[in-house]
Amino acid sequence: MSAFRLILIAICAFLAWAPPAGATLKLKSLCEIHYPSDDRTEWTCEKLNWQDTPNSRFGSYWQDVLRFNRLDRRHFLGGRSIKLPKDLTRIYHYSPLPLSYPEAAREPKFILIDQAEMFLGAYEYGRLVLSFPAAIGIENHRVPTGDYQVDAADRSHQSNLYQVEEIDRPYPMHYGLRFFVDKTKDGWPSYWIHGRDLPGYPASHGCVGLYDEEMQVEYYSAHDQKVNKKYYHPITPPYLEGAQKLYQWVVDPRSDPGTFHLIGNGAKVKVIGEPPI
Repeated sequence: MSAFRLILIAICAFLAWAPPAGATLKLKSLCEIHYPSDDRTEWTCEKLNWQDTPNSRFGSYWQDVLRFNRLDRRHFLGGRSIKLPKDLTRIYHYSPLPLSYPEAAREPKFILIDQAEMFLGAYEYGRLVLSFPAAIGIENHRVPTGDYQVDAADRSHQSNLYQVEEIDRPYPMHYGLRFFVDKTKDGWPSYWIHGRDLPGYPASHGCVGLYDEEMQVEYYSAHDQKVNKKYYHPITPPYLEGAQKLYQWVVDPRSDPGTFHLIGNGAKVKVIGEPPI
C-alpha cells in the first residue's frame, strides 16, 4: 500500500472518533442546527438528563428521535439539548429525503448525499429504499458537490497510520465505500462512505459517516464505562447499522473478499447541498 493512500485513509479517520461522555465535556446543543426539513415538523428543545436513555425517554420512537437529530446512542448524553418533535407519530421511520428521485429513475443503484439535511438515501430506479443520517465534513473539509461513482470497497477498512489514543487501536472505517479520488489535488485525496460515530453535527475531514454502533461497542464500551461509570449506559441490540446496510446493498456478497477491492460499474453517487454549520 502506497504512502499516499495511507495518508488519505488517515485523513478521513482523523475525526472518526468523538470524545466519550464526561462531566468536563462542553456539549453542543443540537437545537442550534437548522435543517431545511425542520420547518415541516413542530419541535421543542429538550435538555437530556443523565439517567435518560433513548428507549426510556422515547419508547418505541427512540430510533426516530435519534434519526431526527442525526445522532447515535453514544452521543445521547445528559446535559445535551436535542430537538423533540411535538408529535412523535409524525417522525415514524424518519427521513427528510424524497421518496422518489427522478434523476435516478434509470439507475439500479443510486446514492444521494444531501449535506444540507445531513442524510444519505439509497435509490433503486428512483425509489427510496434506504436512508440514514450522516456525519458530514467540517468547514474546509467537505465533500465537493457533484456526481461520482463507487469504485472500491473494504468491509474492514481502518487507518494504518493513526490510532484511537484511549484504546490504542487503529481508527475504524468499517464498511467503506470509496466514491471519489480527487486527482486535481496533491496526494489525490479520497472520499469514502463508512461507519463511524454520529454526534449530530458535521464532524469528519471529508468522508461521509453512517451508523456503526456494533463497532462502537467493540472499540469504546470498556473505555467509556471506565471513564464514566456513574453515567454509563451500555449500547445493546438492536444496533444502529446504517453503514453495514448500505455496504450490503452496494456490494455483491458473491464477489466480496472482505478486504479492499475495486468495483466495476458501482452505484452512482450524487452530493448536493451545504452542511447547516
